[in-house]
Amino acid sequence: MLSTSVRAISRGSPLVQTAARRSLASLALTPNDPVVVVSGVRLPFAMTSTIYEDQLAVDLQRLAIQGLLTQTALPKSEVDYVIAGNVIQEVRTSNIAREASINAGLPLHVGAHTIAQACISANAAICAGAEKILTGHASVVIAGGCETFSDVPIRLTRPIRQKLITMNKAMKKGGMVGGISHLLKGLSLKDVSVETPAIANYTTGEVMGVSSDRLAAKFGVSRHDQDAFTVRSHTMAAKAHTDGFYKNEVVPYKGSTQENGIKGDSTIESVAKLKPAFVKPHGTHTAANSSFLTDGAAATLIMSESKAKELGYKPLAYLRDWSFKACDPFEELLLGPTYCSQEILARNKLQMSDMGVLEIHEAFAGQILANLTAMESQTFADKNFGGKIVGKVDVDKMNTKGGSLALGHPFGATGSRLVSTASRRLQHEGARFALLAACADGGMGHACLLERYDNDN
Repeated sequence: MLSTSVRAISRGSPLVQTAARRSLASLALTPNDPVVVVSGVRLPFAMTSTIYEDQLAVDLQRLAIQGLLTQTALPKSEVDYVIAGNVIQEVRTSNIAREASINAGLPLHVGAHTIAQACISANAAICAGAEKILTGHASVVIAGGCETFSDVPIRLTRPIRQKLITMNKAMKKGGMVGGISHLLKGLSLKDVSVETPAIANYTTGEVMGVSSDRLAAKFGVSRHDQDAFTVRSHTMAAKAHTDGFYKNEVVPYKGSTQENGIKGDSTIESVAKLKPAFVKPHGTHTAANSSFLTDGAAATLIMSESKAKELGYKPLAYLRDWSFKACDPFEELLLGPTYCSQEILARNKLQMSDMGVLEIHEAFAGQILANLTAMESQTFADKNFGGKIVGKVDVDKMNTKGGSLALGHPFGATGSRLVSTASRRLQHEGARFALLAACADGGMGHACLLERYDNDN
């Protein structure tokens, strides 16, 4: 359970005007043939170097696409385009969407491209697909993403790479001896090593966990509240699996749908024992209340409404609107969800209390609780939004099937998970609107508005 202080921060005010009374005309995007979410799947998200340690990221994306095709019985010939998010890229599969689509058996004429936008890469992929549909360039798009930390590209240092590139020229002049002499000349001991992908932001030089720890301190988020939120995420993720909520969303890998990062028996007492992981010795972010390195892939099927009807599908939701914004990466690296949510709600003349479903990416417990505080802060609103607060988030409607802290966070895939889960929750819970939001490295953010599809009409 969340502490009283977190509930006080997060509980929404009574509905002044229910979502059911909202006019469709008030929404920003009301095209004649809107985009619908038909389905979405993911492979079981798994801790790095466990079940997917022998798989390439392209293999994971291929399996996710194949799982989606199987689950929906979609004829491969109906797919117009594929878009995938991927952050830590393997050079051989730099356009991983194309390689995965070919190897998934899609027709060779189906175009594909890959997006790298940090933690919101799959969100960007889905919205790019929606834009293709809205502009008439496609009717059926598969969008999602993948990531593996079990096989990251490890390089030689730049001085050695530069030497190797020019080594052939040196060998033509001086043979093998000349080539080796050229390679070794001027190198220091530190040059004879390897480079792993950087975890620090290129511009700020700061690790995201440090940025989040500082953000949590700025908004007064306590260690206890972060630990309580973390336990909540694990408890709800475990329950969602036990209750069968994910039975149509998680496709089996080698016969199993288990997601091995979920610790349903977590307690505040157990996570409180962990030491700070980033800001030592007095920081509040630990290995428990931070999302873990995760391997996984996901795929979401979106179509024009007319195409979905033609093919006989019962969509889950309308993809109504989306926002991508950036903020100060030095001071507000992870506040993107607040800025993007404000834009979505204002543009569609909606209030936070109209949102019956909320799915917000849990990069860190401190980050998400800082965003919830910013959303209802009058001081923050006065400074950034002309005095109108974004709104109080009712945590009882947020991430009720677990979040990234428990399920994991494959950078390129999480956005697809958010859309799939939110769409299913709309159908399951009967709410009208869902708000999705996510932060991303570089001070970027995303928010998306979904509306439940009524299949009774």
